[in-house]
Amino acid sequence: MPVLPRETFIRLSHVSTATLTTQLFKRGLRNCFIQGVRPLGRLSVNMVGPAFTLRNIPAREDIDHVGVFADPSHPQRRAIEITPEGHVLVVDCRGDTLAASAGQILITRLMKRGVAGFVSDGGIRDAGPISEMPFPVFSSGPSAPLNLARHHAAESNVPIGCGGVAVYPRDVIVGDRDGVVVIPRGIADEVARDGAEQEELEVFLLERIAGGASLPDTYPPSDATKAAFEVWRQDRRRP
Repeated sequence: MPVLPRETFIRLSHVSTATLTTQLFKRGLRNCFIQGVRPLGRLSVNMVGPAFTLRNIPAREDIDHVGVFADPSHPQRRAIEITPEGHVLVVDCRGDTLAASAGQILITRLMKRGVAGFVSDGGIRDAGPISEMPFPVFSSGPSAPLNLARHHAAESNVPIGCGGVAVYPRDVIVGDRDGVVVIPRGIADEVARDGAEQEELEVFLLERIAGGASLPDTYPPSDATKAAFEVWRQDRRRP
C-alpha cells in the first residue's frame, strides 16, 4: 500500500481539519468529518496517514468470550499486527460507546510498530495512561468494559462506517484538536495543496480583522484585498 507523497504529508500535517472540510465542501463532499470523536491527549502536529480499517458487528454471548483472544488470528488482534507502518487504524464500532475498542497494551503495540494513529467511534479503556502517550488516539471517550461486551471484530481492510462517515482503505485520515477528517485518496494531493494556500490567505485576513477591518471586502476577500494579499505574500517570501 503506497504511502503519501512527502509534500502532501507535510502540508496535511499542518492544515486544519476546518480548512480541509472547506476544501472538500468545495468539491461536493459534505459528509467527511467523523462525528463524536476527539483526541485523547495533546497533539504537536496533525495525525496523518492512509486508512487501514477494522469492522465490528454487535457481540454475541456464545461467541465473544475472553477465550477468543488465545487465537492469534482473532480479527481485532490481527488488525493490530498487520496495520501497515505509517497508516491510521480506523475502527467501526457503529457509534456504540458502551465498551472499549482498544486499551493501553494494544495502543502501545500500534505505536511500537510505527502506525500513525488510531481512530474509533467507540470507547477507549486505559484512557489516562493512553492520553499521556506520544501517539494520537481519537475516540468517543473513556469506556472501561472490554470490547467483547459490545463488539465482535469481523474483518479488516474493508470499507466501513465510522462516526457516520464512509471510510475506504487508503483514504487519507487527518486528525487535529477538532477531530478527524476523511479525504478520498484520489484528491488528497490537491486538497492538501489548496488547503495550504487557503490557510496562508486566512493568516493575512485574520491579521486584517484583528487590526480592525470589517467583514465586508475582507472575509470573503474583495479583489482589492486579494491584491493586497499577493503583495503581503511576496514580502513574506523574500529572504
